[in-house]
Amino acid sequence: MLNSMSGESELTITQLMENGSPIFGNQNAEISIVEFGDYQCTFCYKFHQNTLNIIKFDYIDSGKINYVYRDFPLNGSDSILAAEATYCANDQGRYWDYHIMLYNYQEGVDSGWANNDRLKSFAFNLGLELDKFSHCLDSKKYLKQIKFNHDKAKSMGATSTPSFLFVNTSGEQQRVVGAQPYSTFQQVIDSLL
Repeated sequence: MLNSMSGESELTITQLMENGSPIFGNQNAEISIVEFGDYQCTFCYKFHQNTLNIIKFDYIDSGKINYVYRDFPLNGSDSILAAEATYCANDQGRYWDYHIMLYNYQEGVDSGWANNDRLKSFAFNLGLELDKFSHCLDSKKYLKQIKFNHDKAKSMGATSTPSFLFVNTSGEQQRVVGAQPYSTFQQVIDSLL
């Protein structure tokens, strides 16, 4: 579905990136895609397992677009904890590796797949310094950032995950809601290039 998010009309790329994930791709790309997602969202899982890989191959790897993930935890308490864990992994330079691992191992909502112990085991499997990661996660160091991202998504009119905002360097914006087929994303990207 195109153009279904409302709220703040014209946001700069800098505002969209604020408090989100590290930029994936060329920081100076012509288009930035911001996903508002939830690590327990099955439609986010479908997007990450299918469409994002094609977008990466066709557009991110060529330097035409970059991608930022902003947390919009809607699906239970483990969604918030999983989001916090990604930023704890980022403290050790491994945000994207951890992000990908979460989507690779996603199971049912609040089924325990993203509980505190399991999130620490993911960190261990990635070779992160476990004491540092555990202290970060247990201290709730990034809880305010997750809340900020959630509130920002709502203020922009996002009501479900995944929701996407595309912005080019001229300030033109397009919005897509849901795990749409690749052709929908391709159409939006090509219209903004």
